[in-house]
Amino acid sequence: MSFDIERLQKSTRRVTKFLRKNTKRPGSDAIHNLRTSARSLETTFATLRLNSKGSIKRLLVDLKKVRKRAGKVRDMDVLMADTLTLTQSKEPDCLVRLLEYLGAERNKYAQELQRLVKKTDPQLRRALKRQSQRAERLLKRAANDSSDAKAISMTLAKTIQLSAALTRPARLGRNNLHPYRLKVKELRNVLQLSDQADNLKLTKKLGEVKDAIGEWPDWEVFVSLAEQVLDHGRSCRLIKQLKATTNSKYEDALSLTNDLRLNYLQTGRKHKTRQRHQALVSKPLLTATSAIAQD
Repeated sequence: MSFDIERLQKSTRRVTKFLRKNTKRPGSDAIHNLRTSARSLETTFATLRLNSKGSIKRLLVDLKKVRKRAGKVRDMDVLMADTLTLTQSKEPDCLVRLLEYLGAERNKYAQELQRLVKKTDPQLRRALKRQSQRAERLLKRAANDSSDAKAISMTLAKTIQLSAALTRPARLGRNNLHPYRLKVKELRNVLQLSDQADNLKLTKKLGEVKDAIGEWPDWEVFVSLAEQVLDHGRSCRLIKQLKATTNSKYEDALSLTNDLRLNYLQTGRKHKTRQRHQALVSKPLLTATSAIAQD
């Protein structure tokens, strides 16, 4: 298997750069890169089972705290971007009030993030560099020595485990669709350990589903905030517009997710005999696992 070591290095650089600069008002791109890179590193360490070591457990705890705090800033960035798509709204004053509120909240969360980074750095940076180099050595050894199949077998096992988990629960709805997204993201991150990931249909589909599911709860939060900040009540045309958009986003996300489960993951056949329901592995999943196993 040819691992995408450059992706690991890039994720490490992005997180390290953010921690080192620790600006008071980080840009939206910097926040996005921090979160996606941190999540990718967490998945890599878990897939290679490095997270069982005591030295890396502390790193993962601190990294997760930073990522989650950055998520608060990211939420405000997304909501402000969503607000700007509603320029045709018949309630312009409401839009201005929402933008002012979201901007103030973003500044508050950015300051909290800055204080957290200041508290954990530079120990976090040193630990991240050390553990990333450790993971890199493990991946290089597996790529250069076909007899060292440890990293490959662990990656394959994680892929199969996550793909099977994505066939559950049997039915998705408003109560479980968003948690399902975490499984989608994790499988995508594992597949991206391979340098063939960008050519896989399954990787691309997982990305589409991840983004679609992620948009829907953002709009639900938007509705909730608008109802708190604005005092128009049910008569506010902006809130009605937000609710309609939220429902549309949910239907799109559910449709894409069901298509993923039906055509890209495990499918099944029901037999007329008393044989148990038998699950079959789909072609996209077979292609993905083959790309991982290939030297």
